[in-house]
Amino acid sequence: MTVSLSASILSADLSNLREEVARAQEGGVDSIHVDVMDGHFVPNLSFGLPVVRALRRTTDLPIEAHLMIELPERYADRFVEAGADVIYFHVESASRPISLSTSLRSAGVKVGVALNPGTPLSTIEELLDSVDRILVMTVEPGFGGQRFIEGTLRKISKLRRLIENGGLNLEIAVDGGINCSNASKVVEAGAAVLIAGSAIFGREDPAEAARLLRSCAEGRA
Repeated sequence: MTVSLSASILSADLSNLREEVARAQEGGVDSIHVDVMDGHFVPNLSFGLPVVRALRRTTDLPIEAHLMIELPERYADRFVEAGADVIYFHVESASRPISLSTSLRSAGVKVGVALNPGTPLSTIEELLDSVDRILVMTVEPGFGGQRFIEGTLRKISKLRRLIENGGLNLEIAVDGGINCSNASKVVEAGAAVLIAGSAIFGREDPAEAARLLRSCAEGRA
């Protein structure tokens, strides 16, 4: 399976973000991930529209906006206008998820629906025909640097079977605590997109860290 790496800037040195992103790109990451937190849906505040706009001027890599916010339909189109290529929203917070996904797809972006570790797959079954990706959170959302929840591997495997049995063209993404000790496990379980922050930007050399993480994910390290 081809593995896609997305580097989350939540762990980047924001005083040197342009160079950090350039180093990650040099290391072969496939996209840049922006965690958008509102202090309500998750107990933290983070990036917003200005950061996505700045990144759009900084890199030609696809930009993912992960909306960990209440009522994402209020702001999703503004992140598209700011330059995001992929929009993730949480099934727990969207009031009209199918309508939101349809609108975003019409705007020409990829759409992913995210679900927290404790949220069952049954909550997204009606969305499977309406999105491009399912994002399985492998930590509780809101803070970087958390430890990977091993039990989420069963959810990833179950989701993969659900997708295969339905003949669906969907990618599984994972976000939270991804590093060399678990990257190959999540790929074996069925994930195709690995989102990592501290395993890339938390290292001395993001380029080398990205290359190592890919090797681990593909079972070459």
